[in-house]
Amino acid sequence: MNDTATPTTTAPAGVGVRTFPARRGALLFHSLALARRNLAKVRRNPVSIGDAVLAPVLFLVVFVYLFGGAVGGSTHAYLQRTLPAILVLAAIMAGMIATGVNLSIDIKKGIFDRFRSLPIGRSAPLIGSVLADVVRYLVAVATVFVVGFLMGFRVQTSPLAALAAAGVTIAFGMALSWVWVLLAMVIRETTLVQTIVSLSIFPLAFGTDMVAPVDTLPGWLQAWARINPIEHTMAASRGLLIGGDTAVPAVESLLWSIGLVAVFAPLAVVAYRRRT
Repeated sequence: MNDTATPTTTAPAGVGVRTFPARRGALLFHSLALARRNLAKVRRNPVSIGDAVLAPVLFLVVFVYLFGGAVGGSTHAYLQRTLPAILVLAAIMAGMIATGVNLSIDIKKGIFDRFRSLPIGRSAPLIGSVLADVVRYLVAVATVFVVGFLMGFRVQTSPLAALAAAGVTIAFGMALSWVWVLLAMVIRETTLVQTIVSLSIFPLAFGTDMVAPVDTLPGWLQAWARINPIEHTMAASRGLLIGGDTAVPAVESLLWSIGLVAVFAPLAVVAYRRRT
């Protein structure tokens, strides 16, 4: 699949059209240019990233003060255990809501039809959208850290490990966002995309040890939690922030991230080419 379009120049009738080979790195250049376009929309409307921030913070507050005493023995102990998982939830929700739904809206408005007329890589609009959402990930993760600190959470390892936890979390969130990109390309109705994206958070995020230890879950849910890639990322985040096994879950999370991009990014590009 030739992913980079070849720029052309128009000529008068009867004169052959001259073509120019695409420059190396053109796809990255085009993707970054479209990412800046998406960031400009966020700059004009900062409230648009509120959904990536409010929901994880709400989950954190509700879980800690509702379940902290019963599950963790105290709200402080439960906060230490749960915040690393909520950090992953924040990154997942940032990509789910923004990437899938916003792409579907842009396609419905005909914006991607304009992109087709430009001499850019066919996957550049998709990559640009995913890259632009890094801002949402950063804001969501930083907000959870700040709110958690105000509630009493303290990193038990080191600042470098905390940055690594944020990095692993954001990398996995970006990789998983390609699933929502594919969903937006396949399903034409924006409302249906939004419904599926919103409902999928329950089996993905709650089928883990985020709320309660895996051993306390029903057998069928334990089986799902042990193969759920989000569980590996939460375990890596927890180990990097409060100590414990880190290497194995971190490697598993990174392998899942690579696998998700390798599988769903090409599928999303193919679906985009067919749709547009």
